Amino acid sequence: MIHQPNRDQVARKGRGATFDPHNRFAPTISVPDDDGWWQEEAPMNLATEVREERTHSALSWNSSPDLPFDRSINPYRGCEHGCVYCYAKPSHAYWDLSPGLDFETRLIARTGLVERLREELCRPGYQCRSINLAGNTDAYQPLEARYGTTRAILELLLECRHPLTLVTKGGLILRDLDLLQALARQRLVRVMVSLTSLDTELKRSLEPRAASPSARLKVIRSLAEAGVPVGALVSPVIPGLTDHELERLLEAAADAGATTAGWMLLRLPREVAPLFKAWLESHYPERANKVMSLMRQCRGGETYDSRFGKRMRGEGVFADLLEQRFRRACRQLGFNTEAARQAQALDTTAFRPPRAQGDLFE
Repeated sequence: MIHQPNRDQVARKGRGATFDPHNRFAPTISVPDDDGWWQEEAPMNLATEVREERTHSALSWNSSPDLPFDRSINPYRGCEHGCVYCYAKPSHAYWDLSPGLDFETRLIARTGLVERLREELCRPGYQCRSINLAGNTDAYQPLEARYGTTRAILELLLECRHPLTLVTKGGLILRDLDLLQALARQRLVRVMVSLTSLDTELKRSLEPRAASPSARLKVIRSLAEAGVPVGALVSPVIPGLTDHELERLLEAAADAGATTAGWMLLRLPREVAPLFKAWLESHYPERANKVMSLMRQCRGGETYDSRFGKRMRGEGVFADLLEQRFRRACRQLGFNTEAARQAQALDTTAFRPPRAQGDLFE
């Protein structure tokens, strides 16, 4: 395969990435060269393209000691939220697409996912543990309004009383408040709302199509008032750019009704590092060197450290300081108490395979 030259590295309205890195699995690459002839300008507005993919396996499994779950479901591949820092971007190369602009403009909707999940939950020997929705991309990205796959998954899990956890930065989650309430009454759901910054201008370029900071706080408030266990995930914390907001974000989440909280350091695996660096140079050129220097200080001199136990929090003086600040703020705000943890504990004993009752009459 021959790749076309990268688009010019420019900021585009409504998009996070500024260019398309080459697909690392391609046997050849092409490099653009200015030979003096006229060249078509890079388009400033890129439409979202969606293709459908028939699902062969619903559940994704992992054995990572860094994650509190061993299985997850991803209704979509790629994410229109366009968060420039997204650690999942490199996965787009597996579908012969670029981890850059392609990740947020060329999406894949998985069809037949709910039917496949139903079959997998009915397999002999299936052991019920919490399913994370979704582990790679946001289940409530704008595409969900069109396909409704996430809602259908919630309906199935409620039907068979299967517990789940959910992490999102999408306001569309409130559409499914009725299902989340029903799941919560049976201790089957826990939601974490991702908070990055309270600065709307920063959010506009950092996470161009995700919900606004005020909308995310509204999600926390609405879920809490409806009796749905909800926490705040301050992620990613970006040294030199968003780290000064750590305490303010936790305070805002507590005021909205969150009772648990977590945090993660910015992760820059594979193609994410050059994408993030290009974004910095485009939007915050005066801070770019400082931010990247602080990141290397937290990653043993590199832009990323993939070791278990290190990749989520980093190491070194700056990372340790972030952890201390987080713990202190949580103590002051009453986050993560034993009572809060118990209230958010999920029930795995009520699960019944979704076809079990129907099979009695077949």
